[in-house]
Amino acid sequence: MAKVLAVVGSPRRGGNTDILLSHVVEGAASAGAEVETIRLGELCIRECDGCHACWRGRPCSKDDDMRAIYEKIAACEILILGTPVYWYGPTALMKAFIDRFVYFNCEANRSMVRGKKVAVAVVLEETHEETWRPVVEFFQKSLAYLEMDLAGTIVAPGVGEKGAIRKETQRLDEAHRLGVKLVAYS
Repeated sequence: MAKVLAVVGSPRRGGNTDILLSHVVEGAASAGAEVETIRLGELCIRECDGCHACWRGRPCSKDDDMRAIYEKIAACEILILGTPVYWYGPTALMKAFIDRFVYFNCEANRSMVRGKKVAVAVVLEETHEETWRPVVEFFQKSLAYLEMDLAGTIVAPGVGEKGAIRKETQRLDEAHRLGVKLVAYS
């Protein structure tokens, strides 16, 4: 049974990102995956200060919730990341989370993520590609650098009001199919 870790980078529980990601998760679960969802807005994840304690085999100098998440990331086969677009980038919650992936950038820890499948879900109020493209490219570059496999991306533009994505049934179906696909090909 595939283990999936879904990470909601929106501070709004029940918001559009949370709803879209839940459909990816439902698809993965329907394909037989064991799924855990974490919401970054409910956790304490501090900024990385580049001390590289993790590169020297020591625990991260930040004694926060990310320490336990490292273990969850290492244990899963599939990682699903969701964020709304804030000022042409991911939320500060998601950015701090990804910044802490420096832990996996050393040779001793790289094997924990190398080849791991990742899907990204991006939600935004605007409809212009130039608004969401930098966010997708951020994930593409970051994940490629860590030798992770970006196995799927879903972008949902034009959904600003909380819950507006519920009207985007095609997009929600696409999200469900993405979840199924991630598990079927793992």
